[in-house]
Amino acid sequence: MTASRIVTAATYSNLLKSATRELAMNSRINSQEEQIDRMTLRSVCDGVGERLKQSMRPEPTLPNHLQHLLDELHQREQSRH
Repeated sequence: MTASRIVTAATYSNLLKSATRELAMNSRINSQEEQIDRMTLRSVCDGVGERLKQSMRPEPTLPNHLQHLLDELHQREQSRH
């Protein structure tokens, strides 16, 4: 994971913590005007999840040392059969 992805993940983590705290505070309000329906909540959660998936996509290529280890593992498996 690159440094920019770690920072991005940390930023999203902080945003989610902040949103969770805010939702917890808002949930104490009993006014019907402040509540959202399940479909809206599901849409918000899906949107956040999609953004997280996009920002946390795996790198297209593995680092050389990991690729070498995977190649070696594949060779060993082939030699067993």
